[in-house]
Amino acid sequence: MTLTLDGVSKVVGEATHIHPTDLTLQKGSMNVLLGPTLAGKTTLMRLMAGLDQPTEGRVLWNDADVTGRRVQDRDVAMVYQQFINYPTLSVYDNIASPLRLKGVVRDEIDERVRRTADLMKLAPMLDRRPLELSGGQQQRCALARALVKGAGLVLLDEPLANLDYKLREELRAEIPRIFEESGSIFVYATTEPEEALLLGGHSATLWQGRVTQFGPTPQVYRRPADATTARVFSEPPMNFLEIEKRGGDLVYGDQRTMTAEELGLDPDLADGHYTAGFRPAHLALSPREAAIRFDTTLKVTEITGSETFVHLDHDGDRWVGLVHGVRELETGAPLAVHLERRHVYLFDADGALVRPAPYSEAA
Repeated sequence: MTLTLDGVSKVVGEATHIHPTDLTLQKGSMNVLLGPTLAGKTTLMRLMAGLDQPTEGRVLWNDADVTGRRVQDRDVAMVYQQFINYPTLSVYDNIASPLRLKGVVRDEIDERVRRTADLMKLAPMLDRRPLELSGGQQQRCALARALVKGAGLVLLDEPLANLDYKLREELRAEIPRIFEESGSIFVYATTEPEEALLLGGHSATLWQGRVTQFGPTPQVYRRPADATTARVFSEPPMNFLEIEKRGGDLVYGDQRTMTAEELGLDPDLADGHYTAGFRPAHLALSPREAAIRFDTTLKVTEITGSETFVHLDHDGDRWVGLVHGVRELETGAPLAVHLERRHVYLFDADGALVRPAPYSEAA
């Protein structure tokens, strides 16, 4: 069982919503579409489902062309951010509704509803109505209605975005277990890199209607193919520093210099313009051995529980650092930050990855 997008694109008027895309998803796989709002995640899922038709290209299911087939004639189920249940029906009847529409016999409906309810931890609540459930339980009901169909393709469009933190964490932990037991192809859209890492499987990063990279989620995170993918797979987005290599020296910012060795660059690396990238969590406020010091100006601080985001200006570049603890720092004051070279990625003038962070496995 496979889903293949073969050169699929979507153009509306003069706007290209999805650039030509080739993608193959395998049976029993969890696939995350990761990108900011308006990156093209929902449009891509609608093309997979048959809700929209591509401008160019084909959608293949098990190598059969289903491009023109209606969504109701495809082996697909969908759950949206705004989850929908029938408020006047019990949880049992909500879950059973797609099977009844298909004309499944009563005994089979009962067996499948109860099995799915057990999977979703809804068995004690089958006689309740959705409005008698918590938000997380209501979302489980919507998920159960999608799963009970036994569809080969299950599309989840930011299904946890409207839930509170505790419920999101609970369902994030359950969804991989659910997909492993179902054997379907799961496609899960999110704007959050942390959610992609928690779900695992494979990730496709999207930026302005383009799939920039697709592969095992840890690999895409640790070895982004280009600066755009690195930006997408970092929250807050990865920081960048434009540098020019001149022999053994690197020139950056307001004609400041450091040695290539300080940044851990291969001495044989060709001279030219590059971009160094590093994630916010790798900027430190205290000096560290073999770390590079940058003099910045503190613009804004954001305290989020046990961590503080520091928004910095470095010679006109806007950086963000994520530091542990609640920090009371003076806005507008100079602030020295420190970066270990083991956390630095290097991209060429076209944005392609030249060197991953040497210790990117721990990045």
